[in-house]
Amino acid sequence: MNIRVANELDYPDLRMIYLESRRKSFHWADIEEMTVEDFDNDTVDEYIILAEEESQILGFASLYLPDNFIHNLFVHPDFSGMGVGGQLVNASLEKMNKPIRLKCVSENQKAMRFYENNGWKKVVEEGKPGEKYWVMVYE
Repeated sequence: MNIRVANELDYPDLRMIYLESRRKSFHWADIEEMTVEDFDNDTVDEYIILAEEESQILGFASLYLPDNFIHNLFVHPDFSGMGVGGQLVNASLEKMNKPIRLKCVSENQKAMRFYENNGWKKVVEEGKPGEKYWVMVYE
């Protein structure tokens, strides 16, 4: 598996991964409101890395470097559970300075377990009912 910085030629695949991953796993959200344009809107000014194997993009992470913040981490549903997320998190940790933060939707139990199993700690739960998320930190 290769981790590298994304470029504009990767964006069509990244848009689809972002859309398909959210539609498949965000059971609390209205999937009809999700569009391919969401990727561009949700990654403005972010440093994007991706995981690929044999020229196929498996997933990506978008980082807001000024705040040492992992904003997005998504793996294509077909490659979930194969270590892609862990590789992307490790590459993200190498790019930023600790402590590193992220937010994880409280209802996303699979993601919460993933982060906690990889050394992240819950700091505080924020947001209004139905939109709660945990601020998590890696030190």
